[in-house]
Amino acid sequence: MRAVTGRTDHVVVVGAGLAGLSATLHLLGAGRRVTVVERDEVPGGRAGRLDLGGYSFDTGPTVLTMPELVDEALHAVGDSLADRLPLDPVDPAYRARFADGAVLDVHADGDAMEEEVRRFAGPAEAAGYRALRAWLTELYRVEKDAFIGANFDSPLSLVTPGLARLAALGGFARLGPSVARFLRDERLQRVFSFQSLYAGVPPRKALAAYAVIAYMDTVAGVYHPRGGMRALPDALAASARDAGADLRFSTRVAWLERIGGRVTAVRTAQGERIPCDAVVLTPDLPTSYRLLGHRPRRPVRMTWSPSAVVLHAGTRRRWPELAHHTIFFGREWDRTFEELTRRGTLMSDPSLLVSAPPGQGVFVLAPAPNLRVGPIDWERVGPAYRDELVGVLESRGLTGFGASVEVERLVTPRDWARLGLVAGTPFSAAHTFAQTGPFRPRNLVSGLENAVLAGCGTTPGVGVPPVLISGRLAARRITGSGAAASPRRAARPRARSPR
Repeated sequence: MRAVTGRTDHVVVVGAGLAGLSATLHLLGAGRRVTVVERDEVPGGRAGRLDLGGYSFDTGPTVLTMPELVDEALHAVGDSLADRLPLDPVDPAYRARFADGAVLDVHADGDAMEEEVRRFAGPAEAAGYRALRAWLTELYRVEKDAFIGANFDSPLSLVTPGLARLAALGGFARLGPSVARFLRDERLQRVFSFQSLYAGVPPRKALAAYAVIAYMDTVAGVYHPRGGMRALPDALAASARDAGADLRFSTRVAWLERIGGRVTAVRTAQGERIPCDAVVLTPDLPTSYRLLGHRPRRPVRMTWSPSAVVLHAGTRRRWPELAHHTIFFGREWDRTFEELTRRGTLMSDPSLLVSAPPGQGVFVLAPAPNLRVGPIDWERVGPAYRDELVGVLESRGLTGFGASVEVERLVTPRDWARLGLVAGTPFSAAHTFAQTGPFRPRNLVSGLENAVLAGCGTTPGVGVPPVLISGRLAARRITGSGAAASPRRAARPRARSPR
């Protein structure tokens, strides 16, 4: 594994999102001094927060999977998830509601889910689910270290015994047909393959390797931090501060000072100069490249994931139809992906994700084309589309939703673009074959000796678990360690993160 050369005593991490905080904790655990520079007033990045009219909302991810990755980052400084962040299991992980009126609750517990599938679709599908679950589990076991959790220096880095095992499991086949090998019911196929939309690729085109997202959701289990997902970056930041990190919020990076191929200092918009031996950059890829003065050379143009329209709604009432996460599937499926990824149009038959965490407002997410695929005039279209989404929800069982809304905020792809997210998507670079594994933009930057990338645009990709891993991988590029660092005790007595 290639690593940063020269001194690495003091590292500046740009961005206090989950990737930056993960990198910070792993660097601290390896004995580095770390300064974190964040443009916002609070940590979190895309795992954001909104308080509106007495209601609170998570503006990014609304549940946590693979919490052991959080514990691993905290363990690097002698801390623990148990001490920092109470978690509650979410069951069902999803409630799927279909256009034909059928309802399926998705449970992480294998016996409970087998029984639910039997009720929903019969004994043959229940047996198929058991076989699918075993395949998902083995797929994750093979991928977690050799594929998801690895730094790649070139495509040849992938040529390992794990590659042969992954190929034997069908990891390089297509996701939709792979799931269909186990389940004949088209509705069940959707439940275990829709997650590829997070990766920016339709299930019929996505690599079957991305079935590991379904493993994380439907096998490993789903959790919700008390206080909302905002409590996660708060806990990581508090642990980093207690371990000696210098956290500077409301501080925007203006440019990077370089001598030859080394970044020697970070310059802030406030005029401060922060000398450094290495830098970890977590903003969206074009922003990081601009700061570095780097233009990547790729044989093909980058493909960006679809975006999303999000309605945050504080409502007077709740609906028994809603679980923590409820997916309202439309009748159309392939056409929906065609509209989002090729035609650049709004969904003609929407499938919607509604999140209603306890103690929070309602979060409605509608996938939408990114601004490069569909340059929609969101200033004009946004309000009308909001009304259309409310109408769809009411027609699918949430009677009186529109009338119950007390406060709301609509977020469109144009708003994501204003936050500096390329193509107006919060889901970054799509996980096409040409942007997967060793072909994804690497976290070491060509021509620079001490700059490393982290976040959803680089290795391994999009989602809370991958960005936490990306922080660990970035730290290893600096420390040169192929294994997790030995835990280091916190520099000062720990204080619990704010609830």
